[in-house]
Amino acid sequence: MIRLNYTRLLLPALLMIFWQWSAVWINNPDYPTPVAVYHAFVFELTQEQMLYHLGMTLWRVVLSFAFSMVLGVIFGIMMGRFPRLNELSDPVLILALNIPALVTILLCYLSIGLVEAAAVTAVALNKIPTVIAMIREGARMVDDDLIDVARVFQLPPSTRFFRVFLPQLYPYIMASARTGLSLIWKIVLVVELIGRSNGVGFKLHTLFQFFDIAGILAYTFAFVAIIYLLEALIFRPLDSVVSRGRV
Repeated sequence: MIRLNYTRLLLPALLMIFWQWSAVWINNPDYPTPVAVYHAFVFELTQEQMLYHLGMTLWRVVLSFAFSMVLGVIFGIMMGRFPRLNELSDPVLILALNIPALVTILLCYLSIGLVEAAAVTAVALNKIPTVIAMIREGARMVDDDLIDVARVFQLPPSTRFFRVFLPQLYPYIMASARTGLSLIWKIVLVVELIGRSNGVGFKLHTLFQFFDIAGILAYTFAFVAIIYLLEALIFRPLDSVVSRGRV
């Protein structure tokens, strides 16, 4: 296990060494070294409000992620199991999948206002269609023979759903959750840049105005580190549970 962890760190370490060497060789303030980014991180953490802005962005990510996953799974199952509903809803789904995220964000801010509800709604609306599309395909692939066996054994509908039907969707749910998290936090930054007065996106916009590349990279790596932490603490344990076929 320890050897595997060191192996996973090998490529990032090599990239960090190359970054440091190339930045020193180029010697351009527009290409900061990792050391300069680290100093910017320490400054933002101790002198500014980095933890506050990271927390606000993470809060919006969690809310948007929860709403998009719940609604996306529900509508995806319905479209996958009811062909008539899928036929009626498919044009709307295709339209929703192809509307640019920026358009949705602007429309939410213009219709709801520059408030927190508009920000979360805009992010969720951008992710829900993707979840629906993935879960719909999974619902189509469910083995109906297993459901028929459960029905023969007269299992209650709730038991058939949670013990027979839903476990077959776990790989699709995990895939949509992983891709959803990576997509949502990027959209949250755009939402904050356009219409919020806090969060990582707001700080990136402020740092951009001062051409502070080191500060921008410091915030970027800080939030990426949080995503890695969520991956290690939540998604990987869930992956191992799903692979064993347990809830």
